[in-house]
Amino acid sequence: MAKHTANGEAKENPYLSHRAPHERMSGSSGKNPMEGLVWRQVTGKQARRVLDADVNPFANGGLRPYSASYKKILQKRKELPVYAQMEEFYEKFNNNQIMVMIGETGSGKTTQIPQFVALTDLEQHRGTASGQAPKMIACTQPRRVAAMSVAKRVAEEMDLTLGNEVGYTIRFEDMTDRSTFLKYMTDGMLLREAMNDPNLSRYSTVILDEAHERTLATDILMGLLKDVAKRRPDLKIIVMSATLDAIKFQKYFNNAPLLKVPGRTFPVEIFYTQEPEKDYVEAAIRTVLMIHQAEEPGDILVFLTGEDEIEDACRKIRNEADKLLDEEPDLCGPLKAVPLYSSLPPAQQQRIFDAAPQPAREGGPPGRKVVVSTNIAETSLTIDGIVYVVDPGFSKQKVYNPRIRVESLLVSPISKASAQQRAGRAGRTRPGKCFRLYTEKDWAAELIEQTYPEILRSNLANTVLELKKLGIDNLVTFDYMDPPAPETVMRALEMLNYLGAFDDTGNLTPLGEMMAEFPLDPQLAKMLITSPEFRCSNEILSIAAMLSVPSVFVRPSQSLQRQQADAARAEFAYPDGDHLTLLNVYHAYKNNAVDFSTGADWCWQNYLSHRALIQADNVRQQLQRTMEKFDLDLVSLPFEDKRYYTNIRQAIACGFFMQVAHKSGGGSGKSAYTTVKDNQVVAPHPSTSLDHMPEFLVYHEFVLTTRNFIRTVTEVRPEWLLDFAPAYYDPRTLDGELRRVFEGILKRRESQGHSAKKPRH
Repeated sequence: MAKHTANGEAKENPYLSHRAPHERMSGSSGKNPMEGLVWRQVTGKQARRVLDADVNPFANGGLRPYSASYKKILQKRKELPVYAQMEEFYEKFNNNQIMVMIGETGSGKTTQIPQFVALTDLEQHRGTASGQAPKMIACTQPRRVAAMSVAKRVAEEMDLTLGNEVGYTIRFEDMTDRSTFLKYMTDGMLLREAMNDPNLSRYSTVILDEAHERTLATDILMGLLKDVAKRRPDLKIIVMSATLDAIKFQKYFNNAPLLKVPGRTFPVEIFYTQEPEKDYVEAAIRTVLMIHQAEEPGDILVFLTGEDEIEDACRKIRNEADKLLDEEPDLCGPLKAVPLYSSLPPAQQQRIFDAAPQPAREGGPPGRKVVVSTNIAETSLTIDGIVYVVDPGFSKQKVYNPRIRVESLLVSPISKASAQQRAGRAGRTRPGKCFRLYTEKDWAAELIEQTYPEILRSNLANTVLELKKLGIDNLVTFDYMDPPAPETVMRALEMLNYLGAFDDTGNLTPLGEMMAEFPLDPQLAKMLITSPEFRCSNEILSIAAMLSVPSVFVRPSQSLQRQQADAARAEFAYPDGDHLTLLNVYHAYKNNAVDFSTGADWCWQNYLSHRALIQADNVRQQLQRTMEKFDLDLVSLPFEDKRYYTNIRQAIACGFFMQVAHKSGGGSGKSAYTTVKDNQVVAPHPSTSLDHMPEFLVYHEFVLTTRNFIRTVTEVRPEWLLDFAPAYYDPRTLDGELRRVFEGILKRRESQGHSAKKPRH
């Protein structure tokens, strides 16, 4: 690739500018396969030549021979449908700033398209001869699991090291370094980056994958990227979807060109139940065992709604399968149940790609694998070998009621589009079968066509804060693909206004600017930012971290173990509230976890999740760095100070004063609470550590089940609420008993000549 001038002198190769000067000449030995490639003019033929070469041009630190496994994986990649359309992809990519791509699950779009882009954008990453700043390729995913597992797969395919040239970034975890040129990330992380870099100047190409999921972050990113594209003609944007809703995306992006890639599918036979199932989890387990006994070899994929359901189903399937193997060894082989959900550690997530177990004895029936997953396996991840799908027809979906300001994850019927995606998983390797655990009549009448976009069913406080930070002042005229309800936007603005994030003109206050920088909900961010004023920022950091990870408490399903777990939990209980119980757990963990092994043993003995506590520790470190960035003091009162726990409770109240429940006058028992302003009758969750019924409780979340529960509750005093949020607790805006309580406090203060204490922020 060395060029020669008229006088015969060899010039340096600009594509090798990342290497030391003496390495930049490309001779016959180790010839650079990128020779002749021109930025954003690459053809499919040229790309194939690079991929078929003997040396790896992407490796940081110079050319190196490809490994034997690279060649083996490359042969598999060439079988993917998207590979056959490489020429068409480059033609559209090179000649358009924005393109839309529809690729069914299994087409290879998520793993291959970013690699195709890397071949034409590598010069942008390495910095050109003109000294342009290096740029990366971003590929967003709605789910953490997908970002992590796809990055790992692509690093293997490119014969590179995960965390170096190919990496991923998710909330509270950054697996990239200075050599990274291809970054998989959650859509929320790219949105956070845009707050500090509105032009996304670190990226040459942004790929929005799984756009059909219409997450809140993806919808906002589409609006932002549409605007950034006008300011940055060099930025390329690819919007990828697995469902055939291309026209809507094309129209939104000013009739952007479409590339359609078929999936690699075989026919799938669909079965419905004759009658609705009363218990879909039990029905799913029954169906799995029926398939295992009666159907041809092939793995099974079951869709359930969450971690508890999935772990419970896996345990029951294992028990029943083991019994079958003992009783009827000639009827069926071993059955391996593997869970998949977002909070599963990466190493355990990878088990879904393991082969099915071998026969229990030589010549015996073959083994089978069953993957029990949330809807992440619908489109985000492709699992080879699946021949049978069991679809109960439900998923957990976020719903928001702006009138009572309650956002919850509810088990809800899926859409027809989701049902089709699920069925399609069965036809990847050969003709398959999908067992729908609902009637055909319900499929036709009860299932909506498409899942509603998240922006139409979410609390928008965080989004409004992010948009304001991005400099978007008019939230009504922002270019949403589907505009949210005005009431939802108004509720978000109202909440942020009460939290002190906006001034009288609607601009962000210094507090609001800081709140936007924390990867937390606004109330948690406010609690953390104001905590130094209560001299408890170290403790609030720990509480915020514990609230940001899955539950640390392990509660087994077996009766005796469950009693032991409850007794272990009681050892950490603080009678005034659950936030302080979480703090006790974190302190005890830090005092006992000298190293990984002792930490794991201690957690096992105390029925605590070691994984969740490690995660909380990592989250705490990241939040601490953000606090240090804003010069927020890290302070604590001496433990023996009588104000130690009181001040922590005050800091919690300062952030969560809008999530307060008041003990109802005539009620008895733990259910006699009503939420302030919204008048919802609630009860503290049965897991609470409270040993009495305080007049006022602050709560972290509202749980909608068969009845209304408030979870993670702590006692607060009405005087604090009046001090920290006088406008919100103005007696004139309250009714009945609440009005009398706060009027009484004001009268007492007037008679005693006291004034309210307010935090500075």
